[in-house]
Amino acid sequence: MGMTTSTPSEIFTSLRMENITKTFGTLTANHNINLSVSSGEVLGLLGENGAGKTTLMNILYGLSTPDSGRIFINRKEVAIRSPKDSMAHGIGMVHQHFMLIDNHTVLENLVLGDKRIPFFFPLRTMRDRILMFCEKYGFHLDPDKKIWELSAGEQQKVEILKALFKEAYLLIMDEPTSVLTPGETEELFKIINRMTEDGRSVIYISHKLDEVQEICGHVLVLRKGEVTGRAEMNAVTKEDLARLMIGREVMLSFDKKNLDPGEEILTIKNLTVTGDRGNPVVHDVSFSVHKNEIFGIAGVSGNGQREVVEGITGLRKVKSGSVILKGSDITNLSARVVNSKGITHVPEERMRFGIVPNMFIYENAILKKHHTKPFSRVFFLDHDHIQDHAKDIVSHYKVDTPSIKTQIKNLSGGNIQKLIIGRELVDLPDLLVASHPTYGLDIGATEYIRLQLLKRREQGGAILLVSEDLEELLTLCDTVAVFFKGEIMGIIDARAPDIEKIGLMMTGLHRDPTLSQDSEFNPEPKPAEET
Repeated sequence: MGMTTSTPSEIFTSLRMENITKTFGTLTANHNINLSVSSGEVLGLLGENGAGKTTLMNILYGLSTPDSGRIFINRKEVAIRSPKDSMAHGIGMVHQHFMLIDNHTVLENLVLGDKRIPFFFPLRTMRDRILMFCEKYGFHLDPDKKIWELSAGEQQKVEILKALFKEAYLLIMDEPTSVLTPGETEELFKIINRMTEDGRSVIYISHKLDEVQEICGHVLVLRKGEVTGRAEMNAVTKEDLARLMIGREVMLSFDKKNLDPGEEILTIKNLTVTGDRGNPVVHDVSFSVHKNEIFGIAGVSGNGQREVVEGITGLRKVKSGSVILKGSDITNLSARVVNSKGITHVPEERMRFGIVPNMFIYENAILKKHHTKPFSRVFFLDHDHIQDHAKDIVSHYKVDTPSIKTQIKNLSGGNIQKLIIGRELVDLPDLLVASHPTYGLDIGATEYIRLQLLKRREQGGAILLVSEDLEELLTLCDTVAVFFKGEIMGIIDARAPDIEKIGLMMTGLHRDPTLSQDSEFNPEPKPAEET
């Protein structure tokens, strides 16, 4: 079967979702939603977590069926009961978490399951077609590279190319820039522009309002399963969009006080840490964090950030170098001891490492302190103290829950994160290590978490903030270290950042020539302390 010779604009002219309603028990996820997008258009789809965006797109992509409502493509009603139906109608989806097979090549991932593969010389024929698509849309990809060898930006291009190769004329993009560098984001926007010039359309889901303003022509805003606004992008401001999403005014910029750094709280000297396979992934890293300071770590995921955090917090053995807290060497002490000495930790994956999902809120509120007074009386837990403590956190940190005796898995992601933040900050620790604290959160929860970090900074706390969101780092941090392949490429003043240079550092194309580390300071780590 040959490839179509028609242009996308001739095949796809419009999509309309009409009066879509979907319920799950007593919860109405979508209520009479109308959405339309035309050939060559980028439609922004906005809303808080739980607003109904995912449900609506799952219906369009065939992962869910509506209780009522109709879908029209080119003014003709269609039935979409599975992703196979959706793809047959020219609808593709680029998921936030890539759906690729790491040990296969780019070429193999693209042709997997494609019924057009010829019997003779299949890969040679498909390679030529793929290279034609690459040239047309400006993809720079080696078809013979394995997926695990590619950067996050390159993997995303493979996902987009996979959809285009299967003749998608409407592409759903879910948080497409969450793991991209600034340069990769610019490349993505160029690709989207080429697609729309060709007549293809995009539904763009994102919490990043600056990006939505830049790339989208129209926007549809959902809140609590209903449409609260639709507009041309040039007729609304970021503040307008945030208000439509949340139902109130939202702080999009923060009044961060100018504070002089105080006492040195954390000192990292020539730290080398090995990865899960025993290979060094962090190489001779040195930096320090002070009171009244938020020190940021920037970089694309997988460049040693997780291992540095685990080395500092006692979750991973350090191969060499030192972790010093307020002058005391705490290298390779256990996580429990490190916590008791004044370092608290908001983990990267809140559902796996931050909570016990089936336990109640009051139990999760003391996970790291259940063995200490006043929560423990030798062999028994003091439930009165535990529940009072949980109530204080829920009240002070505005955790929306019907009761502290609710299983924490039943809360929204934002409220789970508020409880974790409250648990880690309530005792005013010397150092808070926060890994991706707002990842996956909506704009309201993100605003709240960021305000709590700035408040702790003003109280005299020191914060080590790891994030892939460069805007977040430059908004909150005083200083940012840029990581690439386990090394620091530069340490920058966040008050006067050079975004282009940071992007080059994140991809390893630039290193600050003035950066130096004390290579003489490299003591052997002491053995891990027993709990």
